[in-house]
Amino acid sequence: MATHLIQTIQETLGYAPLHKISPNSQETKEKWHQTVGENLAQAALPAVLTGIFKFTRNHENCQSLLQSGTNEDWLHILYDGREKQAVEKVANYAGASADETERHMENIADEAISEIKKRLGENATPDNVKDLLNGERHDILAHLPAALQLGTVLKDETLDDRTNKMEGPVSNIMHKIGNTLSGSDE
Repeated sequence: MATHLIQTIQETLGYAPLHKISPNSQETKEKWHQTVGENLAQAALPAVLTGIFKFTRNHENCQSLLQSGTNEDWLHILYDGREKQAVEKVANYAGASADETERHMENIADEAISEIKKRLGENATPDNVKDLLNGERHDILAHLPAALQLGTVLKDETLDDRTNKMEGPVSNIMHKIGNTLSGSDE
């Protein structure tokens, strides 16, 4: 069984397993029992992947992701110049320094882009990128702490909607519909 992108990156970079966010409390059950490192992973991984998801909503950005090389300033690219806001939100959530948080988020972004390219192969198209991220959307948002209010930074309030954390037969159908409709901002 293929693993979700968030889990693959978590394992590759050696982070502790992430927890899903409760749609009721908008927090993990374990939040106050976790270390700074665990909280950093809990916030940084889905925050970066949410940025990648949002970035890949149009053809040109998907193409630039596929053609990108190493040493890109992914946080600047993904957050469209608002990376300091995103880093601050993650750092505050985790109780970590902004410098440490930024290093982790850059590493996560580099690994995520590398993993996306690896999964799609050499002949990938922008539509393949968009489809892959559409399929990962629910899992990413189910792990994204509401306290980050990342939708504000990315100018997409739907990312912070608690319904993204709901699961069950009806919710799963609604997520599939949402994934289909979220295919493009154009």
